[in-house]
Amino acid sequence: MDYETIKLVIDSPVTTLTLNRPDALNALSPQMVEELTHATDEVEKRAGVKALVIRGEGRAFCAGADLKYMEQAFDDHSLLSSYLKAVNAFLFRLEELPLPVIGVVHGFALAGGLELLLACDMVIAAEDAHIGDQHANYGLMPGGGSTQRLPRKLGPQKAMELLLTGRWLSGKEAEEWGLVLRAVPADKLEEELEKLLSTLRDKSRPGLGWIKQAALRGQNMSLRDGVAFEIHSFAQYVATSSHPKEGIQAFKERRQPRF
Repeated sequence: MDYETIKLVIDSPVTTLTLNRPDALNALSPQMVEELTHATDEVEKRAGVKALVIRGEGRAFCAGADLKYMEQAFDDHSLLSSYLKAVNAFLFRLEELPLPVIGVVHGFALAGGLELLLACDMVIAAEDAHIGDQHANYGLMPGGGSTQRLPRKLGPQKAMELLLTGRWLSGKEAEEWGLVLRAVPADKLEEELEKLLSTLRDKSRPGLGWIKQAALRGQNMSLRDGVAFEIHSFAQYVATSSHPKEGIQAFKERRQPRF
């Protein structure tokens, strides 16, 4: 597929997916959502990829939905329903991708941009980034899952503050709230990203996938059910991959595993 609204650089073991509509602050158009979904599928097929980085070209990570399209969709509910289903299918697809997804946020991550951020496993942000929901500021409501993911991420009261007041957080505040993993000066983003990626490059791709799946699915289970799911996942992993045995052997021989 030839991409027009995104850039995909597959460079094992790290792949970078860049939103590439800088003149529109990387707003999520239907075409971009389709291309993002296709790119995510492509990344999963590459066995050598151990981490996916998502970032934005130009002055923003992502400023939300494409407003020109949304204006049309308000007059045609079939367009609105189709768009929101596609957005949410992509975000779930991203969450379920069996490898770490790292968001790198600068500039604006608002509304749909926040919802994209929430679907990443870890996020590094510039300290001066602007992060928030802002739908309520314009008499709108979210459609990409932030009413559901924010309370799970932050707890009900902090989530309600962001959802109902439309408040923006700086990258530094987002770190303090636990909304992003780490906030650094904008000129240190690449350095901080590399620190994180350097810890992932030599890991087992199947191992990362099984850990991620167990951690995410367990959030919606009781503790006992979650632990039972972890045990089940461990057994399946050992039965389907040679990596656990290689890891044990490497530990015994005091060397790095060869995955």
